[in-house]
Amino acid sequence: MKMMMRGSSLRGSSMAHNHWTNISSHPPFSDFNDINNNNCLPGQPLSSSTKINSKPKTLPREHIDRYKRGDTHPVSALYQLSQVLQFQLDMKETVTTAGITGFYFAFCAVIDGVQYKTGMGVTKKEARAKAAELALEELIASLENDGIPSDVSAGPPPLPVREKDSTIPEVYFGRAVIERKNPIKDQVPNMVREMFTKLMDSYPEFCGCGGTVAAFVMLSLSGVSSAAAGCEVVALGTGNSNTKASPAPTGRILHDSHAVVTARRSLMRFLYRNLLLFFSKNSALEEKSVFQQDQTTKLLSLKNHFTLHLYLSQLPKGAAQIPSQLRLNPLSISAWEVNNQIGLHAVVEGKVFSKFSSSYEQMGSHVVSMSATDKIMQWQVLGFQGALLSHFIEPVYVSSIFIGDGSCSDTRGMEMAVNQRVDGITSALPLYYCVYRPHISLVSSAVPPDAHPSQKSLSLNWSHGDLLVEVVSALDGKTTEDSPFKSSPALASRLCKAAMLSRFNLVAKEAQREELLTAVTYREAKVMHSALNTFRKGFMIWGKNMMAKPYQEAKSVLKSYLERKGYGQWVEKPPISDHFSM
Repeated sequence: MKMMMRGSSLRGSSMAHNHWTNISSHPPFSDFNDINNNNCLPGQPLSSSTKINSKPKTLPREHIDRYKRGDTHPVSALYQLSQVLQFQLDMKETVTTAGITGFYFAFCAVIDGVQYKTGMGVTKKEARAKAAELALEELIASLENDGIPSDVSAGPPPLPVREKDSTIPEVYFGRAVIERKNPIKDQVPNMVREMFTKLMDSYPEFCGCGGTVAAFVMLSLSGVSSAAAGCEVVALGTGNSNTKASPAPTGRILHDSHAVVTARRSLMRFLYRNLLLFFSKNSALEEKSVFQQDQTTKLLSLKNHFTLHLYLSQLPKGAAQIPSQLRLNPLSISAWEVNNQIGLHAVVEGKVFSKFSSSYEQMGSHVVSMSATDKIMQWQVLGFQGALLSHFIEPVYVSSIFIGDGSCSDTRGMEMAVNQRVDGITSALPLYYCVYRPHISLVSSAVPPDAHPSQKSLSLNWSHGDLLVEVVSALDGKTTEDSPFKSSPALASRLCKAAMLSRFNLVAKEAQREELLTAVTYREAKVMHSALNTFRKGFMIWGKNMMAKPYQEAKSVLKSYLERKGYGQWVEKPPISDHFSM
């Protein structure tokens, strides 16, 4: 999904002439440190002192003309103007207007504190684009009529907020009625329950693997009939532990087998499958892919009518399970308790430890993973696609997170852990990355009541298109001998890093991305960027290879931000685990 952010660009690299010329550099990281000082509590907005007061006095005609010709997406155009004119821009999610109900999203542009009209759509991408169009309509008209104001500290023309009754085509009203009759919060657990039951009916000997279940569901709103508003489970995983095996330079050990991690890696397999469909050079197969291509950047994104949703059968381990009375105000309870509860958490052999606890410090050489809550928070900033897939696609975020935990009475802890801990980071992130805030809600359980977790050390995974499930021993990090699917006699899981690198190389070959095939190791494939292959056959290739570096940059910004805010230091896997080749 094409996500933009406030005042960002690709730092430290040249820009493709047609699309990125004239976008100013992102503020240096030192500025980010100054903005997000220790006096700013988690959840508080940036200080007004961060507002930029130096504005050029020439009309940005080139950007306006490109937008009017349809060469620039409205969200891109609005952010380009924000950088040229140096005003503060935020695309804020808000509520629908005129009493519109149903499955709709609403956004508005906020320019230097001035809120513009609300745009609505059946996807967040559509709503954000409509909001950008409405803001550009008024902003450009004001600029063309009055020019840049002489008071350069006053910001863009302070247009009044005029919320009018929004009109939506009749087809949308029909879809709203459909969603009210069969809302997504009922659809998602029902679809997960059906898929999980189907898998367990086929493999009853592994029904004890289902104590903790996570699944990704794709919603399609491509038509106007009830059949068109369909849900489909595209990835599913179970599990509640991580391996005892030591990191090794093989890439064939699955170190974390918690449900949301196995489901997410199964989602990555689903995305690789659809990339192969897109690059197949067969129009019928390409049509079946969930991806579409941006003709300017050549990157892929999910087609506009698709949205992704995450189901969890339990509150994830970590900060999401904080007590309901906890507040992010350190005056309400001791600062130590705030850090201990809302800070980062690590998981060792299935047990959770606060990064600030003495018990964690005594774990020594054990294999450590970040908690599921912390990983979900990370993925909602960096995208669920990971580093390798970022060479081909824009960040993929989930629009909703559904918790099917009967013992959970509210989602406040999840909201704080996933959303509020990263408030204020968006302005420091590179292009396409943002804090994507999912709707978090409680739903009915998708796990049958008789699914007793008797096989707690086993993890099951499945992805759309798989004929067989795979069962992994969480303690060994390898496929079990009796697993329905086994990739090889060595019993390496199809979710391991080596398997992902193999798929990456296959997609790079199909996409004719020869520069990506030069990576020797898994780590090189993750961190390589356009600087490695700036020229080929005499011309620049920034457009095709622009996402890998921003992903690593966004990851670095996130980790530094969390540490600066006092949430703790992110656990890094030993480098040796990435230094393997195929």
